This record gives sequence, structure tokens and C-alpha cells, in this order.
Amino acid sequence: MAIGNQLKTALLLGILTGLLLLIGSFWGQSGLLIALIFSILLNFIAYWFSDKIALAMYRAKAVTEKEELILYKAVKEVSSLAKIPTPRVFVIPAPYANAFATGRNPKHSAVAATRGILDLLNEEELKGVIAHEVSHIKNRDILISSVAAVIAGVISYIAMMARWSAIFGYGRDEEGNSGLELLVFAILTPIIAAIIRLAISRSREYLADASGARIVGSGEGLASALLKLEQSAKHISLAPTPKAQATSHLFISNPFRGRSFLSFFMTHPPVEKRVERLRSQKF
Repeated sequence: MAIGNQLKTALLLGILTGLLLLIGSFWGQSGLLIALIFSILLNFIAYWFSDKIALAMYRAKAVTEKEELILYKAVKEVSSLAKIPTPRVFVIPAPYANAFATGRNPKHSAVAATRGILDLLNEEELKGVIAHEVSHIKNRDILISSVAAVIAGVISYIAMMARWSAIFGYGRDEEGNSGLELLVFAILTPIIAAIIRLAISRSREYLADASGARIVGSGEGLASALLKLEQSAKHISLAPTPKAQATSHLFISNPFRGRSFLSFFMTHPPVEKRVERLRSQKF
């Protein structure tokens, strides 16, 4: 599994490099050279600092056991059961209820929970959510998720730049041919970003649900938590900004309930199916 995730990470970084080189080609050899240098730098940042970027995007604050006893205790207990180092613990100062894990590997990992989820769930439900996130860490798929968040964000930004370039005529050759190419590119790149997120998210959510339930010996806490999170999102959910859309796959539940563009591009399986699988799981 670890080798498979490493290959997926390499593939995602390769897609990012190819995308940047394609954009640079609109401006000839000089543009291609600049794109190559930028892609190397961005690949380095995406690999080593994607977790810090994700946490900073949501203004997550590192907390101690004294500051957040229940959350810290759950993370420490579940990680001990999973036999991995205790991740760093963060709280996101936001009213919507959600959580995610990030990092390069189990030795460099973090679990972040929103203030909303801490206020919403009881201890058993919170423990189930933490077990899900710890499973992502143990299964070593947090790196690919974090890298995908950075790549999706870059693609969204590139699409915006390409769109404005097409509108104002930048990047055209002497015959004015590349304006249409830029416009098509601006339309396609958000779809590419959605496909990247979709490709890595749905199956890994089912896997994290199942392995998280095995860690704590029950799937009921997580099942109950997922139902509460779905109901809560109908009232308080994350605004679908470009930043949030690029990182939506990181969260344990869909942060845009009722706001998805198309169900095909949803990064999470339906809650009903997740709950059904959890409650039918044998221990």
C-alpha cells in the first residue's frame, strides 16, 4: 500500500509538472524554462510542506493536552491502539463540524479538528472520527492527500490566470491563435483538479472507515458521528471558495453538503453507504 501511494504521489507531481510546462509553452522557450524551474520548486514544496500549507490555510492552532483534554486524549489513545507515533493535535477555529489528517508519514503527521466538531460530538463519536483519521496516517495515504490539495489549489489558480489571459489576449502569437487554447485550458483545468481529488478519495474513505472501526473495536461511534456531521452540514458548512474546493477531499465528510456542482465530482462516498458498511462490519 505504501509503495502504491508513493507511485500515486509521483504521478500527481508528474501531472503538476506537465501542466506547468504546458502553460509555459504558450510563451515559447523562455516561458518553458521558467515553468520548469517553477515546477521543480513547487514539487519540492508540495512534498515537504504540503501539511503545513493545509494547516495554515485553515488557521489551525496546535494544542496541548491541558488545552484540549478530550481531543488530545482521543488522539493519544487511538494512535497507541494503532501502534503509530502520536500525531500533533490541532484545532481549527471554525463553527462547521469536520476534521482531517495530514503529513508526510506517521512520524510527521497531524490531526486537525474544528471547534464545531468538538462541540457537536460525544467522546465515543469523537474517538470514532479520530480513528478514521489515524487510519489515514497508518495507511500512509496522508501524503498523497496533502500533495493533491496543493496541486488542486495550483490548478485552480492556474485556471483563473488562464481565464484572465484569454479575456485580455495575453499569450497570443502574432496570428492570435493561442487565445482560444488558453480559454479551453481555463475550462478544462478545474475539471482535471476535480478528477484528481475524486481518483484518490472515495475508496480511501471506505478503507479508513473500516480500519478505523477495527482499531477501536466498533464502528458505531463513527457511524453515529457521520450522521451528525451530515445533519450539521445542512445548517453550517464550509463556503465553497477555491481554497476550500482544493482541500475538500482532506476532510472526513463532504464540507459542501447540498452545494456540490455534480454528484460525480463529490470527493466523498454517500454517508448512508458509509454508515451501512460500518454497521455491517464484523469484529
